[in-house]
Amino acid sequence: MGMILALFIFVILGVIALTIIGLRNPELANEQALQERLEQFSRTGEYVDLRKLELSQPFSQRVIIPIARKLGEIASRLTPANLIQTYNKRLELAGASTFWDGGLVLVAQGLLAIIFGGLIFLIFSLSPTQRPLGNTLFFTFLFAIIGFLFPNMIISSRISRRQREIRKAMPDALDLLTICVEAGLGFDAAMQKVSEKWQSELSLAFARAIQEIQLGKTRREALRSMAERIGIPEMTSFVAAVIQSEMLGVSLAKVLRIQSEQMRMRRRQRAEEEARKAPLKMLIPMALLIFPSLLIVLLTPAALRLFRSALGSMFFQ
Repeated sequence: MGMILALFIFVILGVIALTIIGLRNPELANEQALQERLEQFSRTGEYVDLRKLELSQPFSQRVIIPIARKLGEIASRLTPANLIQTYNKRLELAGASTFWDGGLVLVAQGLLAIIFGGLIFLIFSLSPTQRPLGNTLFFTFLFAIIGFLFPNMIISSRISRRQREIRKAMPDALDLLTICVEAGLGFDAAMQKVSEKWQSELSLAFARAIQEIQLGKTRREALRSMAERIGIPEMTSFVAAVIQSEMLGVSLAKVLRIQSEQMRMRRRQRAEEEARKAPLKMLIPMALLIFPSLLIVLLTPAALRLFRSALGSMFFQ
C-alpha cells in the first residue's frame, strides 16, 4: 500500500510540474523548430514527409511538451476569473442566475469538498478497526472530489430539465404566438400574451425578453440574448427565423406557423427516439434485477426436490 501511495503522489506531482511548465511556456519552441525544418526542406527542394519530420524530433518535443501545453491550457481556463465566467453562463442556462452567481458556486464547491472529505477522514479515524493510511487518504480524496463536483452535477441536471421543459412547451407556445399575430397583435404583444398564459420556463424567458425590450434593447438583441440563455438549437433557429423575417419583410405569421410545425415534428421525432431507446434502457435492470429474481423463484423448488432425491444424496452427502 505504501508503494501505491508513493506512486499516486508521484503522478500528482508530475501532473503539477507539467501544468506549471505549460503555464510558464504557452508558446513553446517545438512549433518554431518544426517550421525551421520545413523551411530548410523547402529550400533544398526535397520531398517532405510530415510524419517522418515529426518523428525525427526528440521525445520531449513530441510527447512531454505537448502534454504540458495542453495541461497549461486547461489550467488557464480553470483560473477563477474564467471559471466564474463559465459558471455564470451555466447558471444562465439553468435559469438560476437570479439567486446564484459563479463566486457562490465556487465557494460551495470548496466547502462541500472540505465537508465530504473531512467527514470520511473523521469516520475512518474514529473507526475501531485500524485501516491503512493509504486507504484513508484515498477515500478522503475521492469523497472530496465528489463534494467538489456535486454543485456542478446539480447545475447540469437543472440545465437538462429546463431545456427539456422548454422543448416540450415550444410548439404550443408558437401556436399561440401565431394565433395572436394573425389576430392583429404585434410580436411583442404576442410574446406578452404567451408569458401571461403559462407559468413555465419558456414564459419566463419571453417575459425577460420583453422587459429587456422595454428597458431599451432592440428586439433583435433581446431575442438573441434569450436564445443564448436557453441554449437549445430549436430556440436559436426560431430567433434566427424571426429576425430574418423582420429584415426581409416576410409575413411573420407565416414564419411562425412554419416554425410551429417544425417544432411539433421535432418533438414527435424525439419521442420516437426515446421510445426506441427504452428497450436498451430496460435491458440492464431486467438482467441485473428481474431475471435473477425469476430464476430464484422458478428454480428453487426444483433445486430442493433434486437435493432431496437419490441423485442429490449422491452429491451432497
